[in-house]
Amino acid sequence: MRRMTPFSDWSAQLPPTSPLLAECITVSGSLTNYLMASGHDFAVSVLQQGSDAIHADETALFELTPDSQLHARHVCLTLAGKPVVVARSVCLPECPVWRPILERGSRSLGLTLFGDLPQLRRGELSFAELHAGHPLFALAQAHDPHARSRYLARRCRFELDGQRLLVCEIFLPELEQLL
Repeated sequence: MRRMTPFSDWSAQLPPTSPLLAECITVSGSLTNYLMASGHDFAVSVLQQGSDAIHADETALFELTPDSQLHARHVCLTLAGKPVVVARSVCLPECPVWRPILERGSRSLGLTLFGDLPQLRRGELSFAELHAGHPLFALAQAHDPHARSRYLARRCRFELDGQRLLVCEIFLPELEQLL
C-alpha cells in the first residue's frame, strides 16, 4: 500500500486528548480490528446511504463545486451496544470502483480497505476537532447521549484504480470507557 500526502485543510497533528484515545485515533491499521480487539461485541449500523451534498472540506479532494453531490455511506460503530464512532465514506456518484465496495450493508469497510488490495493507495491520516459549524457535528451529537461541544475526528483518502474514496471517522466520548 503506497502513501499519499495529507490534506491541507485538516492537520497532521492530533488535537489534545488522553493517551488511551490518542492511541486509538492514530492507529495506522484498521480501526475495525483495533475496536474488535477490545473484547466487546462490535457492530456496524448503516445510518444512511445514497446521494448526499458534498461538504465544503471535501470539494478540493474531488475537484467539485460546493453544490455537487457525492455517494455517501454514514455508519455508526458500536462496542457492547454503545455508539463509539460515526463515520462518513464518500465517492463520486457513479464511481465504478467504490460504489460496489460501499454497498456492503452492515459489513465493516475497514475489513476491505485493510484486506488484500495491494494496489490500494492510502493517504496520511488527518485530524480535526469538529464543532457545531461542521456538517458531521450533528451526526456525532445525535449518537452521543451527553451532546458534547466538540468531537475528535480523523480522515483519510484512499485511491484504487485512479478513483478516490474519503473516509471520515468521528470518535464519541463513550469509546474511551470501552477501550
